[in-house]
Amino acid sequence: MTVLGADAVNRATLARQLLLERAEISPVEAVARLAGMQGQEPKHPYVGLWTRLAGFADADLTAAVGRREVVRATMFRGTLHLVTAADYLRFRTTLSPVLEAGLRMLKDRADGLEPAKVVAAATRLLKKEPLTFTQVRDALVEEFPDVNDRALGFCTRMMVPLVMDPADTRWGWPANARFTPAEDWLGAKLHRKAEPAELVVRYLAAFGPATPADFQTWSGIPKAKASFEAAELMEFTDEAGKPLYDLPDAPRPDPDVPAPVRFLPEFDNLLLAHANRERVIADDHRPAVFTKNLRVKSTYLVDGRVAGLWTAERKRGVATLTLTPFGKLLKKHLTALEREGTALLRFLEPDATSSAVVTAG
Repeated sequence: MTVLGADAVNRATLARQLLLERAEISPVEAVARLAGMQGQEPKHPYVGLWTRLAGFADADLTAAVGRREVVRATMFRGTLHLVTAADYLRFRTTLSPVLEAGLRMLKDRADGLEPAKVVAAATRLLKKEPLTFTQVRDALVEEFPDVNDRALGFCTRMMVPLVMDPADTRWGWPANARFTPAEDWLGAKLHRKAEPAELVVRYLAAFGPATPADFQTWSGIPKAKASFEAAELMEFTDEAGKPLYDLPDAPRPDPDVPAPVRFLPEFDNLLLAHANRERVIADDHRPAVFTKNLRVKSTYLVDGRVAGLWTAERKRGVATLTLTPFGKLLKKHLTALEREGTALLRFLEPDATSSAVVTAG
């Protein structure tokens, strides 16, 4: 059986994540190829697409959102994702058991909660007009005064198929966005049948080669082995002899293919889509990236792997991107990061009077 070394796995993943070279495709096609992008905050997918697409402009994605070709909604792992409208309709039912199981997190706060009644009430409210979750909770508390307000809101978020109502802002949505029923917004019905094997194929096309445990980490869907068996996959092994599965015609570049420096936004799925994340980040560096309060910091890649953190800020018209390396950078890598970082600042702060890329410490 063919063995895929660490570099081969890394380069295959980067190729599918559009991180070996910028792709000349539309934002909608990119979001589809990436099997969605985590969007805890509105700006993150915009930065993720800038780093992956040639000539990307934020208005391109905003226009696709306005045409309702892309939506922001609760999806994989019960978190907010940017996905195509087609994928939302196709796979929301597949994820329903995962989202419903999330109610277990409520524990004692779920006392008195009757999910079916809450779903019916919330759906009725949201069909009248888009509402923020604060508004939803306040209205539901009037109807269910003896139930914890957070439980009411969480039940609605997990069990009612909703999308975020966009606004006329640069990053597509305000911080406290309103929600609206997905089928009403998209003018189409959800696919009623669960399609886990099809989702496995889409996952591998975006993140493979991988294992059932990796798929479960990304999607939240348990017991994925049967879905892998139902798909027509090739089997490889990693350097430790553990099986890896992949699509027969998926790209697996030469492990020596150069990987350019790239900046990733917070919560980029490249860092969240595998149980074993060593293909892109060393275990020693994980505590610096994954915080105790469940944040995932902005990172940059050097030779295909996470090599440090970055932040950007603007003060008095000056935009500054700060690099925090995990180790000593070669001069050629620092030069490449400064060039790429300057371009990123132009994207983030187009009205800045000047910009600078600096290294912390």
